[in-house]
Amino acid sequence: MSLVGSYVALSKPLALALPVLLLAWMRFGIGAVAMVSWLKKPPQEAPLSPTTRRLVFVESLLGNVLFSICMLYGVSMTSAVSAGIILASIPAVVALLSWWWLGERISLRVAAAIACAALGLGLLALSKSELASQSGQGLEANFLHDNGLWGNLLVFGAVLCESAYAVIGKKLTGVLSPKRITALINLWGLALSTPIGLYLALRFDFGSVSWSIWALVLFYGLAASVGTVWLWMTGLQSVPAARAGVFTVMLPISAALVGVLALGETLGGLQLVAFAMALLGVMLATMPTRVGPITVKNAKKSALSNEKRDIPL
Repeated sequence: MSLVGSYVALSKPLALALPVLLLAWMRFGIGAVAMVSWLKKPPQEAPLSPTTRRLVFVESLLGNVLFSICMLYGVSMTSAVSAGIILASIPAVVALLSWWWLGERISLRVAAAIACAALGLGLLALSKSELASQSGQGLEANFLHDNGLWGNLLVFGAVLCESAYAVIGKKLTGVLSPKRITALINLWGLALSTPIGLYLALRFDFGSVSWSIWALVLFYGLAASVGTVWLWMTGLQSVPAARAGVFTVMLPISAALVGVLALGETLGGLQLVAFAMALLGVMLATMPTRVGPITVKNAKKSALSNEKRDIPL
């Protein structure tokens, strides 16, 4: 998620140098070349069922294509810091979807972690003067302009896509390996984006793009299509989707830090408070459960009591 946040912020200069849909197509192309060997079915895996095929397609449509379009267009219209604030709502949306679709129980710790993110968002929403003061800084857009509003709405659309992607991914890890999931959904993304991507490529002047932008394109393609997807799917094999959703708070933190360090944006006091609360949420969700001696003693008493009940009179 930290890696996702870094390329989300860096996609702002990319979207200024290349058409968004062309950039998305190039990303899938880079991923397809890098993952050719991952497409082969392992011997232990069952053939793809119709349901699995549909889930792979929807996973790619939402998590790859629509997420990329919403994110790239959204970040090009608003600031990386603003996008990071909106993206902080992902844990709550993932938890709700995992409860509704997967039937996962939301523990008190996960609920507390989600509450930390929600409270942080509330504090940031109250900071109107601080948000407005960012409008002239670096590459940021003005919140008072229509572009800023549309950009924020598109980033929230990316939140919905990413949340569905996390929940569907949990379902897929039960039947497919992380590498194969990564390669298959990237291949669908390439197929879906090829018509418009090829059309734009034939009309674009690639000579106008600097080498530094090409280096970012390569990083974006490998990170977005290969690294982050494989890491996420591997983690979902052993982590419930609701708990995994808590880790998405690292996305806005990373995006904001890259926006500040690389894009010349500013980070105010309330943003720092919100991100500190997000880290607290991660700690709450990941702290190991301690079993003290009293709990063990009670368990032994319960076992002895059960044994006594089983002794015939």
